[in-house]
Amino acid sequence: MGAFHWSQGSKTSNARISISFEWEMKNFSSGFHPPSPGQERKEYEKESIGQDKESQGDHQEEKPATRCEWDFSLSTVVSSSANAAVSDTLGVIEFDPSNAVVATGGIARKIRIYTLNSLLPQDTIQFPGEQHVAFLDHVKACNYYVCTPAKLSSLRWKPGSGGRLLGSGDYDGVVMEYDLERKLPIFERDEHGGRRVWSVDYSHWNPLVGASGSDDGTIQMWDPRCAEGGGSVAKVQPTMARSSVCCVEFDPFGDALIAAGCADRKAYTYDVRKMVDPVHVFDGHAKTVTYVRFLDAETMVSAGTDGCLKLWNISDSRLIRTYRGHVNSRSFVGLSVWRHGGLLGCGSENNQVFVYDKRWGEPIWVHGFDPMARSGCDHGFVSSVCWRQVHEDKCTLLAGGSNGVLQVFVGRRKS
Repeated sequence: MGAFHWSQGSKTSNARISISFEWEMKNFSSGFHPPSPGQERKEYEKESIGQDKESQGDHQEEKPATRCEWDFSLSTVVSSSANAAVSDTLGVIEFDPSNAVVATGGIARKIRIYTLNSLLPQDTIQFPGEQHVAFLDHVKACNYYVCTPAKLSSLRWKPGSGGRLLGSGDYDGVVMEYDLERKLPIFERDEHGGRRVWSVDYSHWNPLVGASGSDDGTIQMWDPRCAEGGGSVAKVQPTMARSSVCCVEFDPFGDALIAAGCADRKAYTYDVRKMVDPVHVFDGHAKTVTYVRFLDAETMVSAGTDGCLKLWNISDSRLIRTYRGHVNSRSFVGLSVWRHGGLLGCGSENNQVFVYDKRWGEPIWVHGFDPMARSGCDHGFVSSVCWRQVHEDKCTLLAGGSNGVLQVFVGRRKS
């Protein structure tokens, strides 16, 4: 199977993206007034990084050896039948706000909806010492699907919709919002001039607004209530060279921030009330920044095609830690953070799933993503991951592959 490729040109801010044919993956002056910074952060300060903070950048002093405090096991493998279409790469996996429903999307032009119960049959939930794996077919495991007009690069559930509304960004540069009860699109925007939308997200305040990042080098903010006319409510271009914006994410902890990762090897945060200049620039990756994720009230994680994850202090853009172990030089391999457990998950171009503990720079768990679905698909990679955001001492991690296989892993904290 072909792969998503970043060009290997000089490391300049006008980095460009080249995509193979087989796998093409991957100011605000309105009345929008989110809460003042810190309003909702207080409840998270108890989980601040504490021992993660180092006095100088990524300086590594003597630390305790990396250890894994979790037992993980493979619980379920969901694949397609042998006569299914070859191109079924899973580019995005998202849990809904209830953490009971999962949406997936990719190049098959389908949004598939699963319930967690269908992915984790009660009699197959096994923990340490037991290796019972359930093998399911997408057709039987999926509750229903919605066909889309283009290949999907991003999905995000709309907060406050009760799991009914789901936003998407696609390869044709269109942002859409779907009503899953009616299985119909109810909102559509095309402000990116037909250039691929890599990422969409929703704010966590009222009024709810959305944001998208695209190959056109811009971050667009939009209000679904303005579906009948007008352009975006805010727009910013992080780089003069219009380097692709590969990821956007609103701060879920209360501050009026949005983070973005770009092909100029940097990540940025902006105050959404004044989308002009960035609040901070996070400079440390050697290649394109493909993902940004807020980990807690004080820190965020970035991923790059330099094969590194990086943990940053949000308030001063200081680099706290670098995580190495997975292989990532040209593809979108996914990044997800489990905020309650302090764990980071990502895929790898060597077809493995990696889990890092935020406290240590080396992986605590690695699992081979064997090609179990179709013969001939032996050169794939892990293309998407997603943690279930629950506050308990057990966890669920979903991972999708370039061969269309969805795997479900469960873990429990060691006693």
